[in-house]
Amino acid sequence: MATADDHRTYSIRQLCREFGATARALRFYEDKGLLTPARKGQTRVYDSRDRARLKLILRGRRIGFTLQEIQDMMDLYDQKDHNVHQMAVALVRHRAQIAALKQQLEDIEGAIETAETACAWMESKLSEHRPDLLPGAEDYEKLLQSRLNHDHHPFKARA
Repeated sequence: MATADDHRTYSIRQLCREFGATARALRFYEDKGLLTPARKGQTRVYDSRDRARLKLILRGRRIGFTLQEIQDMMDLYDQKDHNVHQMAVALVRHRAQIAALKQQLEDIEGAIETAETACAWMESKLSEHRPDLLPGAEDYEKLLQSRLNHDHHPFKARA
């Protein structure tokens, strides 16, 4: 049974605001055949199907799927079989993406650890030989200079 939301239409501006997307992105997805808004003159009119597809596109992009992968999964949509084939394919792809993202996270954490170790070693060596070259050394030197200048001002005679 169709609901009122099933017949609702949306402007490009409404969808952009709702999903934080740009009009350029929506037009791009339209050019790729992922969205198929109706036209009223030059105005694009999106329906609930386009809204649902946009939600899936943006979710898929955030997860890291390519537009082709998203298109392939959306092409499997079939209400007659309760979308079980689409879900089965999407589940396998999502699980694979999770594994890939976990590996990327592990790689990134390793790279951060390596960079932190390198920074610590360089900071140690610089502090031994040239502490004036350490990040923030200029600010510290200016602070010291201002305190030294303030402390060395002769006291003014009191009236």
